[in-house]
Amino acid sequence: MHAYRTHTCAQLRAEDVGQEVRLSGWVHRKRDHGDLVFIDLRDHYGITQIVTEVDGPAFAVIESLRSESVVTMTGKVVARAAEAVNPNLPTGAIEVRVTHAVVQSAAQELPLPVFGDAEYPEDIRLKYRFLDLRRERLHKNIVLRSNVIASLRQRMIGQGFTEFQTPILTASSPEGARDYLVPSRVHPGKFYALPQAPQMFKQLLMVAGFDRYFQIAPCFRDEDARADRSPGEFYQLDFEMSFVTQDDVFAAIEPVLHGVFEEFAEGRTVSPLPFRRIPYRESMLKYGNDKPDLRNPILITDVSHHFAGSGFGRFASIVEAGDVVRAIPAPKTAEHSRKFFDDMNVWAQGEGFPGLGYATRKGGEWGGPIAKNHGPEKMDKLADELGLGPDDGLFFAAGKEAQAVKLAGLARTRVGEQLGLIDKNRFEFCWIVDFPMFEADEDTGKIDFSHNPFSMPQGELEALETRDPLDILAYQYDIVCNGVELSSGAIRNHKPEIMYKAFEIAGYSQEQVDTNFAGMINAFKFGAPPHGGSAPGVDRIVMLLADEPNIREVIVFPMTQKAEDLMMQAPSKVSDKQLKELHIRLAPGVTLD
Repeated sequence: MHAYRTHTCAQLRAEDVGQEVRLSGWVHRKRDHGDLVFIDLRDHYGITQIVTEVDGPAFAVIESLRSESVVTMTGKVVARAAEAVNPNLPTGAIEVRVTHAVVQSAAQELPLPVFGDAEYPEDIRLKYRFLDLRRERLHKNIVLRSNVIASLRQRMIGQGFTEFQTPILTASSPEGARDYLVPSRVHPGKFYALPQAPQMFKQLLMVAGFDRYFQIAPCFRDEDARADRSPGEFYQLDFEMSFVTQDDVFAAIEPVLHGVFEEFAEGRTVSPLPFRRIPYRESMLKYGNDKPDLRNPILITDVSHHFAGSGFGRFASIVEAGDVVRAIPAPKTAEHSRKFFDDMNVWAQGEGFPGLGYATRKGGEWGGPIAKNHGPEKMDKLADELGLGPDDGLFFAAGKEAQAVKLAGLARTRVGEQLGLIDKNRFEFCWIVDFPMFEADEDTGKIDFSHNPFSMPQGELEALETRDPLDILAYQYDIVCNGVELSSGAIRNHKPEIMYKAFEIAGYSQEQVDTNFAGMINAFKFGAPPHGGSAPGVDRIVMLLADEPNIREVIVFPMTQKAEDLMMQAPSKVSDKQLKELHIRLAPGVTLD
């Protein structure tokens, strides 16, 4: 018999009754029933119930066990009584009557329990992450993550992609987020940077002639955390393709994502192929953002023209000033009290907006100050244009377009949630396409890139030379699922003359481009194929599939929102000797103590 186990804690079934077996694992739960003691023994695979009598040969060892101690149990498989069978447990038809028990490692008193679903503060969970990971939900999430990555890899290979690894130590880039810098010992005063993404390297692989590349790539960005973004590092399904159009990129990655989501959907539906494509400006108008949750049926509409010169002076003056009024339907709210609408207004003010206007409707009769001042006939005309029913209310976001768009988008989401309109059993994908190539700074008017500076402008060099920069669209695209942006991508700008011109419009000289992006611009001068790609975020994919609101719950060892690893105590101070080797002197006031 093996020293530690003949079976895992998920293997034994009714047909194994009578066998002498050995199991090893953690004491998940112990229950004393007087003359019998039961232990739920847990390992990576599952749980098996162990039982001993108080006068049994292993009782003395079992009696002293604390939860989460590691033990090896030897005994005979017996059938449970019919009334004791647990149909929710794969091993629920049997138990092991233990004859010998060995404590491999005794556990001290736990700082947080593993059994049960009680929530604990983040700092405790992350400091003792090895315990947190023993909990069923989290353990299941991490296994799901591994399976998702394996499926992504298999599907990418099936689509003709080849996996390559790109460097971790690279050069700092002036574009994008803040870099993590690594000092060089052999080159005093110089630094490597951890890659924010393998962007330049994967494009250089296309220049090198490898055609279809992918990797499950680690990326490093010194940016703040949020619910769908881990501070410090994250992983993405990075890929690039040569001799492709935007349609070719979509056709290659859609079956991969669709297949993975179907594989792990657990009864939830996945939007059919091909995924819907929504132009950026349409998305901003109808959904109030560029990552719409299509499970929400509410559509935003610009109703500015309805209030030009209307009886509602506030909206009339907003429209006259060149600003906008956006309407957000509130379906079937006739039975909701005025408080529902007032609470939405209070919520909007809490989000930093002046307020959220509204009009109520019941049986076709309008209520509220906006409707009273605008007049029932004009309100009816507005409602008919929007396709509203007689019991559908309305919210209004008014003001400068950027602020109205933002408020309308947030209000659309909140109304959908408050009214229970969002179907939680669907995964709805879409592509956001036709992003503007450039944008103007609201304060200075300076033209800058709005998305990815290495994207190909639609119309190429001719568009850059002849059109208003703010009217130029790019072959840039985002893929979105259930309101979560999974990735940005683009058909790349592979022609040096177009790159120089695009950067010139954004205020960069040719010398700056040659200096800051030397590796890529030089490569493009020696023959570069048209190419494009994207990089769906692995963490976000798993977060959606696991139905977790926070990305921390699908990462094995995440950091805090302040980018600290409480378990390993990183970042940490280093010795003066190490700093001298790296030719680094701390700033005044910063010490190693």
